[in-house]
Amino acid sequence: MMSRPGAPIRTLVVDDDQVIADAHRSYVEKLPGFVVTDVAISGRHALHLASLGNVDLVLLDFRLPDIGGLDICRALRGGGAPLDVIAVTSARDLPTVRSAVSYGVVQYIVKPFTFTVFRDRLERYAAYRTQITAHTDADVLGQRDVDRALATLRSAESDTVHQPKGLSVETLDAVVAYLSRAAAKPGTADLTAAGVAAAVGISRVTARRYLERLTNQRLVNRSQRYGSGGRPEYLYRWIGN
Repeated sequence: MMSRPGAPIRTLVVDDDQVIADAHRSYVEKLPGFVVTDVAISGRHALHLASLGNVDLVLLDFRLPDIGGLDICRALRGGGAPLDVIAVTSARDLPTVRSAVSYGVVQYIVKPFTFTVFRDRLERYAAYRTQITAHTDADVLGQRDVDRALATLRSAESDTVHQPKGLSVETLDAVVAYLSRAAAKPGTADLTAAGVAAAVGISRVTARRYLERLTNQRLVNRSQRYGSGGRPEYLYRWIGN
């Protein structure tokens, strides 16, 4: 059953990597108007959760170990579930993209991506949904109504948020997951780049680059302290959820 107009968009996150799934959950929970109902790390689990009828939107990784993303889309469409799918995947070959569109996937987010890209696509979907749910099934939409609703899903080339070069979605998600876990433990929330680097398995310079990117996206708070030698050191705290 579709949620009532104005209610939070009930979102199911699907990714076979638990770390990435947790990171995407954190991203969703940062956005007003969305709520994560559950996380699935397999296709079968995702289909089961979707069948319960309390999901409006599925964020779907296409490369799952048991059922392919396109097969999941086909099953959802065949089941007549009143929900939408946004692909969040590294699959970018033309046949997959074309098939996804034919199955009604409303947005396609290519890994790796930044939170800015993610937020843009979900906010566009929310705007589209607001316009659609303003009408009942018995309403007949005019051309202007249809054009306006569909236009909210698409961004002009000048509005496209480009992905930065050298971004690794696995590294970004690993950093986000570590920060969010640390924030939940008393006394471990304020972290240095060196500490994050050691925990995630990357260099301090790389960790600093990702931490600064998350700071710019307002997912991380940066503060400063002075060590025994009088040199400043940056501390990072996850505030994404």
